[in-house]
Amino acid sequence: MAKIQKRFVCQSCGSVSHRWQGQCADCAEWNTLVEEASAAATPFQARHNLQGGGRTIAMIGLDAEVALPPRTAFGIAELDRALGGGLVSGSATLIGGDPGIGKSTLLLQAAAALARQGHDVAYVSGEEAADQVRLRARRLGLGDAPVRLASATSTRDILTTMSMGTPPRLLVIDSIQTMHSDLIEGAPGTVSQVRASAQELIRFAKERGTAVVLVGHVTKDGSIAGPRVLEHMVDTVLSFEGERSHQYRILRAIKNRFGGTDEIGVFSMVAEGLVEVTNPSALFLTQRDEGVTGATVFPALEGTRPVLVEIQALVVRVASGATPRRSVVGWDSARLAMILAVLEARCGLSFSTCEVYLNVAGGYRVQDPAADLAVAAALVSALSERPVPADAVAFGEIALSGELRPVAHAPLRLKEAAKLGFERVLLPVAARAEADAMRVSAFRTLGQFVDHMLGRG
Repeated sequence: MAKIQKRFVCQSCGSVSHRWQGQCADCAEWNTLVEEASAAATPFQARHNLQGGGRTIAMIGLDAEVALPPRTAFGIAELDRALGGGLVSGSATLIGGDPGIGKSTLLLQAAAALARQGHDVAYVSGEEAADQVRLRARRLGLGDAPVRLASATSTRDILTTMSMGTPPRLLVIDSIQTMHSDLIEGAPGTVSQVRASAQELIRFAKERGTAVVLVGHVTKDGSIAGPRVLEHMVDTVLSFEGERSHQYRILRAIKNRFGGTDEIGVFSMVAEGLVEVTNPSALFLTQRDEGVTGATVFPALEGTRPVLVEIQALVVRVASGATPRRSVVGWDSARLAMILAVLEARCGLSFSTCEVYLNVAGGYRVQDPAADLAVAAALVSALSERPVPADAVAFGEIALSGELRPVAHAPLRLKEAAKLGFERVLLPVAARAEADAMRVSAFRTLGQFVDHMLGRG
């Protein structure tokens, strides 16, 4: 008789243990092990050798001619940009984001746009009834789009329906955590169910040429819930970012087998749904006619798209003996600590008796190391109460030695700044030659930059 083996699967990382324990040994999460029944083990399976009995596969060389996969553009420029030019037939895409951020709204708009081009599009919701999705479509002005709509959670039922006749060009599953496969024991949302359902949907996409888009829930820290293997299974992983209290949304490609991961799409949430933002810099710049202390404009770069953002700093002196706070919103707190240390060690500025608050305006998050000089300018301006010129931008990387280093794609940053009316740039000496069209203030070290800011000759 075959013996049924039990196993305990971590719902956070997917690791398998043969006995229950309170803490997962791999990811250190508590109370995440759930008992699941594995397949029956037989003596034949234990002795089976996989080195024979299969069919021979064809091997090709790296120099073989391969045609580029055809793409279908949605007609939504920001979405097509994030995908690398459009949707690839037979691809599997996973999109994640916080609850209420607009994932379903964006996919409904994308499905309607593709359906209006004459393509067959199916939208399956496992979280909402079909009438709820239909009411949202009418509110967004998409009620006339020929999208096939259904509400289901059975993976077998969905694939059986999609296999009848010509398969659709696009299949949207909202969301993968609600799907259930009758081949696997367990409730929907468990690691085994998510993996099995996603595998069947991806197999259908590869065999029938249908592009499948899966919506994934996210955890408290913003990562897609479930095992990381789900992200390895799909071709593209998109992250829909933004604060619900802010108007803008950013669609960022984390993984893309058919394109780059350095492009973003920017949207604005309005009453009619998500609207494309062709000039993202207008969202993140404060309108001001004169200089303000502690405010610096930084030309960030997202892929090939420059975005101007305002970095704001506030320095408050505290009473003697009190522990000063360091608060950062939109930037790396460890990077701020490094900049403060360099300013104190190389430039003679002391922030030890001051509370430091740093904020990137508009809720934008900066990860570009070129922001070092702009942050330093905002900190020095806030400490000395000397405003940075309102028509100036600053960028450059700061080394621990105090040296200012050039950064990539300086011409793109300067072109965007000049287009928005900025006339002056503060940058490292090595990047001086790339700023011909603007008034340049170039510095070799951070000490020279601080002397310029404080008027020390």
